[in-house]
Amino acid sequence: MADVQLKLLLRNKDISTVNSSDGTSRSLGKTEKPNRLKEKVNGVTKPLRKSLNDSLEADVRDFLVNEAELHTYDDLTKVNPVTPATVLKCLQARYSAKVFYTHAGCTLVALNPFQPIPHLYSLDVMREYHSAPQPQEFKPHIFIVAEEAYRNVQGQVEPMNQSLVVSGESGAGKTWTSRCLMKYYATVASSSQRCQDTAEKIERRVLDSNPLMEAFGNACTLRNNNSSRFGKYIQLQLNSSQLLVGASVQTYLLEKTRVAFQAPNERNFHIFYQVQDETTCISEDSLPETVEAMMNLGIDEGRQTQIFKILAALLQLGNVDFILASEEAQPCDLHEQSKGFLQNTADLLQVSVEELQSSLSVRTLRAGKQELVKPCSQSECGVRRDCLAKAVYARMSAENTSWCNFIGLLDVYGFECFLLNSLEQLCINYANEKLQQHFVAHYLKAQQEEYVAEGLQWSFIQYQDNQRCLDLIESSPCSIFSLLNEECRLNRAWDAQKFCVRLQKDLSENPKISWDRFSSEPHFIVAHYAGSVSYQIQGMMDKNQDPVPPELIRLLRNSHDSLLHSLFADAEQESEGARGHSKALTVVSKFKNSLESLMKILYSTTPHYTRCIKPNPDCRPLTFRQEEVIAQLEACGIVETINISAAGFPVRIPYGSFLQRYGLIGGERREKKPEAIEQTVLGSAVEMIPSFVPEDLRHMVHCGRTKVFLTHCLLEKLEEQRNRVRSQKAFCIQCCWSRYQHRQRSRRTQAAARIQAGVRSWRVRREIQSWRRAASIIQTRWRCWRVWRDALAEAELDDAEDFVESSLFPNLKESSSVLVSSLQEPVTVRAWPVGLAMASAPLIRVSLSPSCLQRVTSMMASLKIPQRSSQYRVETNQFEQGVASIRAQPRVSGVMFVLADDTSRNINALFPSALH
Repeated sequence: MADVQLKLLLRNKDISTVNSSDGTSRSLGKTEKPNRLKEKVNGVTKPLRKSLNDSLEADVRDFLVNEAELHTYDDLTKVNPVTPATVLKCLQARYSAKVFYTHAGCTLVALNPFQPIPHLYSLDVMREYHSAPQPQEFKPHIFIVAEEAYRNVQGQVEPMNQSLVVSGESGAGKTWTSRCLMKYYATVASSSQRCQDTAEKIERRVLDSNPLMEAFGNACTLRNNNSSRFGKYIQLQLNSSQLLVGASVQTYLLEKTRVAFQAPNERNFHIFYQVQDETTCISEDSLPETVEAMMNLGIDEGRQTQIFKILAALLQLGNVDFILASEEAQPCDLHEQSKGFLQNTADLLQVSVEELQSSLSVRTLRAGKQELVKPCSQSECGVRRDCLAKAVYARMSAENTSWCNFIGLLDVYGFECFLLNSLEQLCINYANEKLQQHFVAHYLKAQQEEYVAEGLQWSFIQYQDNQRCLDLIESSPCSIFSLLNEECRLNRAWDAQKFCVRLQKDLSENPKISWDRFSSEPHFIVAHYAGSVSYQIQGMMDKNQDPVPPELIRLLRNSHDSLLHSLFADAEQESEGARGHSKALTVVSKFKNSLESLMKILYSTTPHYTRCIKPNPDCRPLTFRQEEVIAQLEACGIVETINISAAGFPVRIPYGSFLQRYGLIGGERREKKPEAIEQTVLGSAVEMIPSFVPEDLRHMVHCGRTKVFLTHCLLEKLEEQRNRVRSQKAFCIQCCWSRYQHRQRSRRTQAAARIQAGVRSWRVRREIQSWRRAASIIQTRWRCWRVWRDALAEAELDDAEDFVESSLFPNLKESSSVLVSSLQEPVTVRAWPVGLAMASAPLIRVSLSPSCLQRVTSMMASLKIPQRSSQYRVETNQFEQGVASIRAQPRVSGVMFVLADDTSRNINALFPSALH
């Protein structure tokens, strides 16, 4: 391994060229194959190789000189030159600066800090990435990958279903990354107020599924305290408004053998330690958290009790041991200490203890229509015991779901290599080989083949293709799996050494398999993409058979526990159907079928890869070991990915879609959908595509036969230019609309002013006419009243007696005033008729009624006017008032007078009603 790592650090590169559409060429970094250099052994080639090596080493040294700037490379495609050494140094510098995410072309590299960093995954950070117009402009983060997949669903990008594949070694941080992704979608996809209650419930169920799945599917291994021992594919269902409306979890490839066997210094699944209520230093041993998750997922207390009783029964079953019977033909006996454990197991499973012991120690053989009973050997009893535990645990952990449009999140166990590796590690590493092939096929192989198919002058970049390794493991008719299944079908005694010899005979031509000549144990070595692993053959067939005897199935179906009965209701039919086929359904067969169904889903979606890297094997915080990281970078093909992404055109857009989106940059208007654009129009428009791009950036675009190939940099430039053009168009539209609105407002204002003027003139005319009618009525009434008043006055004057001057007023006409004090009492005063004062009457200030003068005195007394006779006088008012005639209230005797004294008070002000 050290030699391989040294070669990676000193890997040679040569220069290839890609011709763009304008005839210019640009250099591409390329990983050179060793055998290609060996073919050129003449004197001309060797100096060339030496000069290339010297030039590359000089470039690497020049790049690594500026160590203070290495942490600023947030995308490894910007590194020049791209070598394992430069990539490693950049990742180390960013890790030292506590920057744990880095773009590597089409994938994201995540370094595990091995310590909590809460602020990096807060709700504010989630909203910031979700609301950003261009999240790619932000710092690299797992939320960018999540948001890109979410926006693909929003934009209906085909294929609309998305898959987020989180891969890496055990302990690299895959489970934590999956948690962050689930939390992100549960947050951003449930922000609508219309379904807030439903979204919050789904969010809680999605997040609560994590501790439950980890309790039943994760375990403490030599590499990681919380290692996933199964694969889970989480389906997040979105409606047409991209709101979270449902979620389901599909589990794959459960390592159920861990229930019955654990390697030294490893543990069983977390749930078994939780139910024992033991206090350990592992944070995952938290039973209250698991119970709360069960409640939130709808598992009531009754069902929880059933689950915990079954788990306790499996723990009790693990303590059951058998000893040889006293007689050879009799079944094995129980160990004395195991009788109590078997009784506890039967009680917890609610089955008969006699039937349980019989199903573990006796097997039934069918010969035609007859059934034969045969005692099991001591080892067979142990196998059946373990088979019972694994079958019950696997059924209890399984969940069936249906699929629809979704965003899928895959979290599967990473590549493993221990001192002792058996069938479990072979299956796990086989699953990782399939995922690596999917990555290679999607990103590395498919992209380069598409370049050639579209007419690009492309020199292929070499990458590590693991198809030969997959052929070694799974191909038919000759592979490790097929030979192992064949041995199981033969139903004969297992000989590990003979099987090793057969592998050497049938598979020795495959360069991916080898053997250690100095090892005495039967084994074989497989050269995986992530490194070579030695597998022990001993016990592999027993693990592969993994039979579930019908006696055990009938026992569990007859259990009085409703949960067990429902789990195994159809198991016996499946077992009978399997025995009817010629091929037994072995562990590797089930594993392969399950994996193929998973890969079928992945190939039907748009994948987004996140590569988790483990910086050190000891899980120490902020510790970076170069030899550990460089091996992982080479294993997952990061360097090749960076080379292809940096040199190639990762953005590929069909012509119709390109013209529809970016045609407005060149003044082209495309109102039709891409598929509705005619081919003739499309051909003429394709020739104009280079004119959309500035001359200094035309080397970043290539027009293929059916698609336009772009770099991410040019795509960003086109988006910016498109936004500017759209802003200009929008500004013109806004100006025209504002001008139209202004004209409309002016017209409305003028119309309103005219209407208001017309209404006001009409109201004025109507009011003036009303005034004229009122004035005419008043004049008429006034004239009538004057005529009536004159007639009444004339009638009263005609009936009045002539005024006889009394001797009391001898000087009335001359003096026009009489002092009241000069009169002798009693005095009779005659005057004009009551209520009438005429201008032609004698000019006196006091007019008294014929009755008496006491009324005046009484009135003056009520007004508190002094009654000194010397202060009153009577004056005429003919010439001062100028009143021709005043009519008092009819038929009321009264007095009309004016008093003139020192204070000059006017009685008219005190009695205004007397004048009406």
